[in-house]
Amino acid sequence: MRNQKKKLNVAMIGYGFMGRAHSNAFRQVGCFFDAPYELRLKVVCGRNRSNLEAMAAQWGWEEIANDWRSVVEQKDIDIVDICTPNSVHAPIAIAAAQAGKIVLCEKPLAMNLEQSQQMANSLRNVPNLVWFNYRRVPAVALAKRLVDEGRLGQVYHYRATYLQSWGPDPVRPGAWRFKPDEAGSGVMGDLLSHSVDLALLLNGDIAELSSLIQTFGPGREVDDAVLLLTRFANGSIGTFEATRYAIGCRNRNYFEIHGSKGAIRFNLEDLNRLEFFDANDSAQVQGSHNVLVTGPGHPYTDRFWPPGHIIGYEHTFIATLADFLQCLAGNHEFHADFDDGVNVHRVLQAVEDSARSRSWMRVPGKSDRAPAC
Repeated sequence: MRNQKKKLNVAMIGYGFMGRAHSNAFRQVGCFFDAPYELRLKVVCGRNRSNLEAMAAQWGWEEIANDWRSVVEQKDIDIVDICTPNSVHAPIAIAAAQAGKIVLCEKPLAMNLEQSQQMANSLRNVPNLVWFNYRRVPAVALAKRLVDEGRLGQVYHYRATYLQSWGPDPVRPGAWRFKPDEAGSGVMGDLLSHSVDLALLLNGDIAELSSLIQTFGPGREVDDAVLLLTRFANGSIGTFEATRYAIGCRNRNYFEIHGSKGAIRFNLEDLNRLEFFDANDSAQVQGSHNVLVTGPGHPYTDRFWPPGHIIGYEHTFIATLADFLQCLAGNHEFHADFDDGVNVHRVLQAVEDSARSRSWMRVPGKSDRAPAC
């Protein structure tokens, strides 16, 4: 008989869009991966009782609660997962760490750089995760492998855009993401944070930047669009754009990298594919290879379906959680962790400072972290 796995009881604070994505990962991780732990969906916590009851019934949470403080203090809770508005990430995470819990947190890590650093300092001795799930898209993981193997050579250009179109939607002006006291920022924290995290992963530290921030919604107090120019520590230059006003674009998280030996391109709206150009190919056949990243031999794909059978957005959360649990069991570092979240906030702070001063800003605190687990 198989050895019985250790059980970890999970409490999830928040239950919206991300709550569904996280719940699915908690339920599915052991189906696709040889997870070293069995996860028990113990408590889901939020403010609206009827919504909580529906969430618990649909996803199999055993209990519901309205007070996150009492949930964090429960002796039978091992993992606290935070998918609330950004304003309460810090108090929940710090309280959970003080209670000795494992802490998982949605991005952006906090409302600002100072708060994110406080969170990271408080969790030095506690296993932690930031849900930068796009790192675990197989095509993105393949891009990382190609970069690490030197297949692009010296990098010259990094371009990234994160384009959505729901900003003008008159039905959503009251959403918490438009409220500075709950979100901290607009597209900077919501969209640009993802682009910056992938850039730091794939191309290294950003040394300096110059930015422009724009708000289009009348009376709105958060940013609707942001543009920036960057210089990376490796000598390459970059451009970034994030907006909720790119009419016609649903969720275009896109990057491309150009180097002396080749180029790669990725678009989340076609997440199973990676374009790769190899400059070493004969001139007669040079062109972008449109690679269907579903195996064989591609990252994570052996855990899902046979080659040619595509995966979806939800699988990125499953793979993120699986990697975290393996690192937890082996006492290895996991990335993205809270320190990685701080590194993203250093860039976002420089973006704000640059836009305010209309000048180039250096990005302090270069990361010296270990390779990602």
